[in-house]
Amino acid sequence: MEVKLIDNHLNDIYHLSGVTQVSRYPIHKDVEKRMFDIFKKSISHMHSSEEIGYFLDDFLSPVEKIMLAKRLSIAVLLAKGYTYPSICRILRVTPPTIANVSIALKYAGKGYKKVVDKVLRDEKIDDFWQKMEDMLAKIPPSKGSDWKYYRKEYYRKRREKQRAF
Repeated sequence: MEVKLIDNHLNDIYHLSGVTQVSRYPIHKDVEKRMFDIFKKSISHMHSSEEIGYFLDDFLSPVEKIMLAKRLSIAVLLAKGYTYPSICRILRVTPPTIANVSIALKYAGKGYKKVVDKVLRDEKIDDFWQKMEDMLAKIPPSKGSDWKYYRKEYYRKRREKQRAF
């Protein structure tokens, strides 16, 4: 009974949040299931980032891509412990948008949590290799090499790799 209440609550939030609405003409459950099976299978067949990018560019409008990317970014920032005001400032979103994502993370999707966990795990791996690179960069170059040049290049590359959040 409680799960149904939460589902209804999430459904109400979804419809009140201004998300694009589905046609008011209902389709048969079997047709809906088949549509989602095809959709999921199509996505699972994509293996490269480039292929996924092409699909998303063709499949989603620019506004839809930004909306989805912001939702995922909100989830990642929430998992990292960012506050609502800082997320609002970084991503230019409203507190209700953040609350919707927070509710979805807490009460709904295992898939949402899995994706966020993978993003955080990948960031930890990247941070590890960045620390290794930092340590290696402190080793002086061989005798007769231009130390200033190596240090300048190191910091330039580091700035290029820096993430926004």
